[in-house]
Amino acid sequence: MSKRVDSGFVEPIINATRPGTLAGLSMNVLKFSQNDPLPLRFTLLLGIVMFLISSLCIFFYTIYPTRKRLWVLTASSFLIGLLCSIVSSAILIMTPSTIL
Repeated sequence: MSKRVDSGFVEPIINATRPGTLAGLSMNVLKFSQNDPLPLRFTLLLGIVMFLISSLCIFFYTIYPTRKRLWVLTASSFLIGLLCSIVSSAILIMTPSTIL
């Protein structure tokens, strides 16, 4: 019985860590892109914010599953975060490297 009760408390945290991990990875890339162009840094920052919003919304959606607006906000912010990651990767590939 206690195992089922404990899983109810742990499940929202586990669900929120998935997009949170992507936000952490994007923050790490942003930290090391100090000399990169401004569009790359802006796109990474927007992706970080979207992943954090997605993480927060999925946390609350796991607690309140009847709130469909939370699910829509979670999905849309996660997809925008993924799009920002793809765009920032493309910008990073297109810019010439300064490390020789």
